[in-house]
Amino acid sequence: MSVIVEKVSPESYGEKAGVLAGDELVKINSHEIFDVLDYRFYIQSRKLKLEILRNGETVVTNIRKSDEFADIGLEFKTYLMDKQHSCKNKCVFCFVDQMPKGMRETLYFKDDDSRMSFLFGNYITLTGLCEREVQRIIDMHISPINISVHTMNPKLRVEMMKNRFAGESLKILDRFSENGIDMNTQLVLCPGINDGDELRFSLEELSKLSPSVKSIAAVPVGLTKYRDGLYPLRTYTKEEAANVIDIIDEFNAHYSFYNGGKTLAYASDEFYLIAERELPDADYYGEFSQLDNGVGMCALLKEEFLDALENAESKTINRSITVATGYAAHKLLSNLCKKAEEKFQGLKINVIKIKNDFFGDTVTVAGLITGADFKAQLKDLDLGDELLIPRVSLRNEGDKFLDDVTIEELSEELKVKVTPVENDGAVFLDTIINGGA
Repeated sequence: MSVIVEKVSPESYGEKAGVLAGDELVKINSHEIFDVLDYRFYIQSRKLKLEILRNGETVVTNIRKSDEFADIGLEFKTYLMDKQHSCKNKCVFCFVDQMPKGMRETLYFKDDDSRMSFLFGNYITLTGLCEREVQRIIDMHISPINISVHTMNPKLRVEMMKNRFAGESLKILDRFSENGIDMNTQLVLCPGINDGDELRFSLEELSKLSPSVKSIAAVPVGLTKYRDGLYPLRTYTKEEAANVIDIIDEFNAHYSFYNGGKTLAYASDEFYLIAERELPDADYYGEFSQLDNGVGMCALLKEEFLDALENAESKTINRSITVATGYAAHKLLSNLCKKAEEKFQGLKINVIKIKNDFFGDTVTVAGLITGADFKAQLKDLDLGDELLIPRVSLRNEGDKFLDDVTIEELSEELKVKVTPVENDGAVFLDTIINGGA
């Protein structure tokens, strides 16, 4: 195996060693290079022996670095150095399968890549891992790994993921645990399928792998209106969501008793909102290891906001703004904004909840609100001096919504300054008071 060097940075270790664009990097210190993980791991040495294939001939060059962690200046066609690994499952709850046609191509890609898990925190199912990749994670001690488990029942996992290897791949969890690889796990729960007693079983089985299993997140299945021809699923009722929380609380009480007061499993914020239960305080979530799964986001935002508000100097602010968000976060943001209005005379904040007409009203999270829905539901309203929207509604680059509407287009349509705000309570308060940059 080899990777092709696209570019060599001027004055870099690589250039000084005679590496050229177009060279194929085969080995570093006798280790084969397959992708970015191999490359980044094996360049961490002061002395490097590079084996390169150039015009069909092997060239060997040596590099001596002053700092073992220094880069050597080689650039490749893609960040991963090869193609991103796609998902081989056909999960009954897959969100990508519920996307409407005609959106940008990248939104239909089903990622299941262990490298993306380590580098960017993506979740993997383990079904796509070959033995070389499993052993590499162990040998390099790549940790933590984020894993979509869904159920610890092998037979049920096969049925839910529509992959005959889904049950067998659970054995990889044992191997990771035996070798000290930290894991954050998630269970996407579907009513009547992997909750109830199946949830109890999964929690107990995963707890046997602690302390390697650092956390377990339970999140409700997300359903759009585009489910024609797909497996029949439904959303959670208030009572069912409450039952999920109760099961997790019961499990944590037992686990905590035998593990020094530690909490292992968490229901996502959405479960509490569906159940109309009060969200736990920020202290409950420990290190917030499952924030990207919507676990503890509300609690952290609330704590950050209230701390910043307490430390802020009271003053008059003649300013009127609008905050637009999804149904899920509307109550929380409304309460926080009222507290801000109470402290700052002259400040007026209108918090508007946006119905998700694009994906359907079963989708309530802010991260899936499209530009078209913001446009349609805010048009002709008096939005004041500025419109604040959740940053998570935009793609990673921060310039477009899921439907490719840009911030500039939204601002022009609504005739108001539009400011995306990170999910940070202190930043949120500062933007309310001072406006966006």
